[in-house]
Amino acid sequence: MKPVFDTTVPVLVLKMGQYAIHHGTLGIIRSLGGLGVDVYAVVEDRFLPSAMSRYLRHAFVLDTLGAQDNYLTQLLAIGNQIGRLPILVPTDDYAAAFVAENADALQKSFRFPAVAPGLPRKLANKREMISLCKRIGVPCPAASVPNSVDDVHAFIEHARFPVVLKAADAQLLPKGARSTSIARDPNELLELYRLSAAGGADLILQEYIPEAAAEDWIYHGYVNPQTGCSIGFTGQKLRSYPAFAGPTTLGVSIPNAALARQSERLLKAIEYAGIMDLDYRLDKRDGQYKLLDFNPRIGANFRMFENANGVDVVRALHLDLTGRSVPASSEVYGRKFLVESHDFFGSIAYVRRGTITLGGWWRSLQGSKELAWFRWNDPLPAIVLTVRLALRVLGRALQRLNPSTRPQQHVHRTDGQETPVTAGSLRNL
Repeated sequence: MKPVFDTTVPVLVLKMGQYAIHHGTLGIIRSLGGLGVDVYAVVEDRFLPSAMSRYLRHAFVLDTLGAQDNYLTQLLAIGNQIGRLPILVPTDDYAAAFVAENADALQKSFRFPAVAPGLPRKLANKREMISLCKRIGVPCPAASVPNSVDDVHAFIEHARFPVVLKAADAQLLPKGARSTSIARDPNELLELYRLSAAGGADLILQEYIPEAAAEDWIYHGYVNPQTGCSIGFTGQKLRSYPAFAGPTTLGVSIPNAALARQSERLLKAIEYAGIMDLDYRLDKRDGQYKLLDFNPRIGANFRMFENANGVDVVRALHLDLTGRSVPASSEVYGRKFLVESHDFFGSIAYVRRGTITLGGWWRSLQGSKELAWFRWNDPLPAIVLTVRLALRVLGRALQRLNPSTRPQQHVHRTDGQETPVTAGSLRNL
């Protein structure tokens, strides 16, 4: 039976990171806005693609990086302006940690699941997550956390290449820098480490599970121990951008009872509450699903998953926090999700590596699927996205023609200082 939503309760989509192009925000707006729920969003730019959706009631423009005391005051003012205790939905790790750590103040103006204040920040930090996995017995790839270049040299003596490099805290990276990359040899590893250390980023060196011996899997869900609400979905990542080491550009919902049980045990062990997005890699060499990332907030590709009653994780959140039950129902399998703006470019690398053929790429696009950006009844976000991407390409071309015009980037450090980094110095991260 289809659930009935309380459309009198609005939603505020909260983003604090600086990322203009984010299809997850648009997914939330369309998923709930299409049901008649008033959806608002915090943005740093009124002309973001998601801010142009017909399903968005209003966009609040805030400087999402800066003094958090002032930000909290502004956020509370927004909640009071909207009224009706809106549901708060964080879309990035910054926002998830901020909400948990300021819950006492925010709960007067918003609704959100109660989670331990320090938990989202720990889960979002790869170093902390690895330590947590070891303590509670969750499989994860073998990893090393170097504190100096000498530690990297010692790691190289016993390492098997290629090696995965991850920023422990992606928030320390400059805008546009990659949080994950692959070093093919010791020289590349040393270069990337030196660049990241100069910029203030904290790197983790992780075992690389080769594509031939691996499958990438996803678990998305929502849990609330206080109400007993729980819903979970499993699916497979088919392609990513950057290829082999980036966010999902093509995925499909597939049943995986073993992965669901493993994820549910983890969530119970850490007493998690809220929406989560877990990335796994199945290592066929030992048959283990190894946790790569625990994102303590909604995943950008959450619209890959629905149950037979049309409930996704953000709809489950809304039902639960408005006192309505989430009817039990099986997951809709075979549902594809395509990020059309990135999948084409990512697929080029897959074809070059021989992972797929042109025919295989074309066949992978067939069948029922949901697009991240384009929708016939809501076309403006896709149009604005195309314009912004074209301007970005033009700007980069002009910078290559005149290198002296390249702006200096800065890394935001945890001590509040900023470290200058030459543009492109972390290009491979």
